[in-house]
Amino acid sequence: MKLTNLFTKTRKTVPADEVSLNAQLLIKAGYIHKEMAGVYSFMPLGLKVMENIRNIVSQEMNQLGSQEIFMTTLQDKLLWEKTKRWDDEVVDIWFKSELKNGTEVGFGWSHEEQMVDMLKDYVSSYRDLPVVVHQFQNKLRNEIRAKSGILRTREFIMKDLYSICETEEQHKEFYDKVAKAYERIFDAVGIGKDTYFTFASGGAFTDKFSHEFQTITNAGEDTIYVNKKKNIALNEEVFNEDVLDLLKLDKKDFEKHRSAEVGNIFSFGTEKSETLGLNFTDKDGVSRPVVLGSYGIGISRLMGVIVEYFSDENGLVWPKNVAPYKAIICSIGTGPEVTKESEKIYKYLTDKKIEVIYDDRDVRPGEKFADAELLGIPMRIVISEKNIKDGKIEIKDRTKSKAEYLELNQLDFIAEKLN
Repeated sequence: MKLTNLFTKTRKTVPADEVSLNAQLLIKAGYIHKEMAGVYSFMPLGLKVMENIRNIVSQEMNQLGSQEIFMTTLQDKLLWEKTKRWDDEVVDIWFKSELKNGTEVGFGWSHEEQMVDMLKDYVSSYRDLPVVVHQFQNKLRNEIRAKSGILRTREFIMKDLYSICETEEQHKEFYDKVAKAYERIFDAVGIGKDTYFTFASGGAFTDKFSHEFQTITNAGEDTIYVNKKKNIALNEEVFNEDVLDLLKLDKKDFEKHRSAEVGNIFSFGTEKSETLGLNFTDKDGVSRPVVLGSYGIGISRLMGVIVEYFSDENGLVWPKNVAPYKAIICSIGTGPEVTKESEKIYKYLTDKKIEVIYDDRDVRPGEKFADAELLGIPMRIVISEKNIKDGKIEIKDRTKSKAEYLELNQLDFIAEKLN
């Protein structure tokens, strides 16, 4: 990709009503476009970041043995009435509408009911279990508050995983595997050291404890209490003596932090399967309800948390695993030698399957450097007449203040640094 071919442009202003740092930076850098409060379109660079995050998540889901599906956004009112979650007093974030024939429908904010009902056609025996499926899909939630950029939106991309098991023991074993997979995901995107397995209330999902993964950041909407020695946390809503006694934890070992939720995992037990009639015949010929688990990661939300976690006064700072490009090549000057060397390096790296973006614009060096910082690309490669004359190539890590200089013919070493 060359910057002259990219239709989006960096900008100095953002919509007046945009108060969140993550959205301000992403809009300025051309990663997203604000359609209305809580609703954003993802531009080419933003989509590449989301795809990179999705790929990391997808690899872990595949390792868990999950099969990917894609369910509909339109939801059947009658199905959700069976579990009482159609009621706005129970779930207050529905978007609802009517078909032309008068049938009421909802727009999916979650998919447990639909998934359980669907699997009634495929599960009948213990031989069919366990079943693990996941999807990446738009969720629609009628949020009252939408002031946190892409951390809390009315439309977003979510990975939701569902497990159907024979017994609580089988479910617990898989539940723990998902928790470990989530830890690997958050490590891979760079936020692992400040992301904690967190006890929370069930909310609209379950009456029992749910578990969240919360990342410490001042931009977060939650308050958690962290026990760094045990590497766990409690959401403020369940931080009380009864819960501490139940978990055999001491209040004095916890620190209070602001945080943002980046993942959640729920145990539903057999309640939904009993209500919706998802049963199986066990080895003794007895009909029993399956045990259900649900596991979510908001892909776009995670992208926003990464922005809040890593950004600095100059703009975005992407970890290599999620960055849209590994490096940005900045050609300084319009002389033929600068163009020749820039094109040579660009071709060499792209031939090595290393994704780089080439700033070939005819603008001042200061503008190129400022945009490179704003875009947050991990490595900046500078080609200038002076560097060429010295037989050098300038490389600067986005997270470091000083550049380093390598020999112009050390392209293999540059490629190695970018991998």
